[in-house]
Amino acid sequence: ATILILDLRGNGGGLLQSAIDTAGLFLDGGVVMHEKRRGENERTFTAPASGPLADMKLVVLVNHGTASAAEILAGALRDRGRGPLVGQQTYGKGSVQLVFTLSDNSSVHVTNARWYTPDHTVIDGGVGLKPDIELQPGTDGSDPELARAITYLESLP
Repeated sequence: ATILILDLRGNGGGLLQSAIDTAGLFLDGGVVMHEKRRGENERTFTAPASGPLADMKLVVLVNHGTASAAEILAGALRDRGRGPLVGQQTYGKGSVQLVFTLSDNSSVHVTNARWYTPDHTVIDGGVGLKPDIELQPGTDGSDPELARAITYLESLP
């Protein structure tokens, strides 16, 4: 069987569409995320059917540096039962902000949308995603998260 460890540690996110597209590789259709914008109905983003890696055994590594679109990807894979999250709680940046620069070069940040996992788990506000298998990082150059992910995958039928 083909296995994959997706390491999202220290991934501060990126473009939302990239997270949705990447999740689609590992899913066979269904919900990737929900977005709620102020004054609008909730939008649901879905994956296309028959993702090419939908049957691959998978573990997702996360930590405090996993944020934004990377959290959307991790939350989608976890909520959809594709693989556990291993590591530490994620950063908790699940919102879209508009930034307005003022004449004195200060700025105003206005949140105009929030993102939720397929199970409607809130990510924003520093809440983040709690890993299924919580481990502290190694302090001696070891990588206990990677070691645990390998052990987990080897235990699967």
